[in-house]
Amino acid sequence: GSSLEPEERSMEPPAMPEEEMPLTAVPGPAGCQLFGYVGIEAVLDQMKIKTMKMGFEFNIMVVGQSGLGKSTMVNTLFKSKVSRKASQPSQEEHIPKTVQLQSITHVIEEKGVKMKLTVTDTPGFGDQINNENCWDPIIKYINEQYERYLREEILITRKRKIPDTRVHGCIYFIPPTGHWLRQLDLEFMRRLSKIVNVVPVIAKADTLTLEERAEFKQRIQEDLKTHAISVYPQEDFDQDPDDRVLNDRIREKIPFAVVGADQEHQVNGKRVLGRKTKWGIIEGQRGDGDLTSFLPTATLGRSHLQDLKDITHNVHYESYRVRRLNESNRP
Repeated sequence: GSSLEPEERSMEPPAMPEEEMPLTAVPGPAGCQLFGYVGIEAVLDQMKIKTMKMGFEFNIMVVGQSGLGKSTMVNTLFKSKVSRKASQPSQEEHIPKTVQLQSITHVIEEKGVKMKLTVTDTPGFGDQINNENCWDPIIKYINEQYERYLREEILITRKRKIPDTRVHGCIYFIPPTGHWLRQLDLEFMRRLSKIVNVVPVIAKADTLTLEERAEFKQRIQEDLKTHAISVYPQEDFDQDPDDRVLNDRIREKIPFAVVGADQEHQVNGKRVLGRKTKWGIIEGQRGDGDLTSFLPTATLGRSHLQDLKDITHNVHYESYRVRRLNESNRP
């Protein structure tokens, strides 16, 4: 046998044919140009059709002293008789001894979209001489709705759609005193803003002059900033730049000055919701900076209704869920 000399090996890898060269990912633009119609945009139509068939739920709570127009304001907000007023209550029932919670549920339909709306009123809040811990029944009710949703969620065999009774927004009515916030107002918003979306409003804003209202708003904003009370829309949850610009505009008007009205009047040939006075008609949902509502449907409906639901689920409910699960895992 003949001995073979070892071949000299090169450090470079052997050349590969051009058609067999490996493909590597090259970073390119975020979008990709399509050569034809794919049908991606049809997903939005599918989601819309599904939502119209299933509908959705929205739960709102109104808190404030008696006589501030809570029921009227809710009727103005949703343009329907969703909140009923008590018909001539007796002397014993006029001022409840403790805070009571009353919920009314309606199904509202607009352009084929159904919404199950639940309005929770809190008669008796702030009406007593001693209002110590009057927020406890409200906090208990909100946490009970979180607990009910959590128990349905952790079941092994759970429902395809869990009934949602969680409070998505709490409208807090501030009396139009024109002075600083009361200790009751500060304590309530400080405690409730940690577990629910709180929207402060100045009730019956037409009782204040333009100068008084502007000064009252500024004082309230200073109080909220001094006591580190974060009301809706919270700055920490602004992720999209466009949303931040819109929310900054809304935050400048907090607290909203509202004028509730549930009766229609003729104005320039149109039927509008408003209050008739000696000097004219105050429209309930014009956001023009006059003696009108700064809480139009654009705030809670047209642009922020889904945002209220998302923050409730992803922030407030998530905090409650983590706390409850940690408590159950402790030895």
